[in-house]
Amino acid sequence: MAKARASVRGRGQKKEQTQRQLRVGEMLRHTLAGILARGDVSDPGLTATPITVTEVRASPDLRNATAFVTPLGGQGGDELIAALERNAAYLRGQVSRQVSLKFSPQLSFQLDHSFDYAAHIDGLLKDVDGNLSEPMGAPRPEGGKG
Repeated sequence: MAKARASVRGRGQKKEQTQRQLRVGEMLRHTLAGILARGDVSDPGLTATPITVTEVRASPDLRNATAFVTPLGGQGGDELIAALERNAAYLRGQVSRQVSLKFSPQLSFQLDHSFDYAAHIDGLLKDVDGNLSEPMGAPRPEGGKG
């Protein structure tokens, strides 16, 4: 029986994650979100703004993991990534205590732009919908081209 795989955004290539990678990524996401929500890290860059961990992607050997995060409100993303990178060793230690894996994965952090992209697409669709709802041959506003 073939393993179910999920498609992943790659660096120019399409890579697929195994069920194990997906399961480990979800465990890591849940654990990181809990650590950050409880405020276990005493870095002012992390306690100033609530953080959402949207996804964690594990490497095929499960030794590396990339956490995609977004600050609530979407502001201060660069400062957030810098604060997470400063505390990566502490977070790795906390994760290793809570998740039972042979190796504790090396953590890296990236901003998740998927919400911005979704909002952009939603805006485009609303614009198209607005254009389609105008009847053809409707009078145009004065001085308007089109």
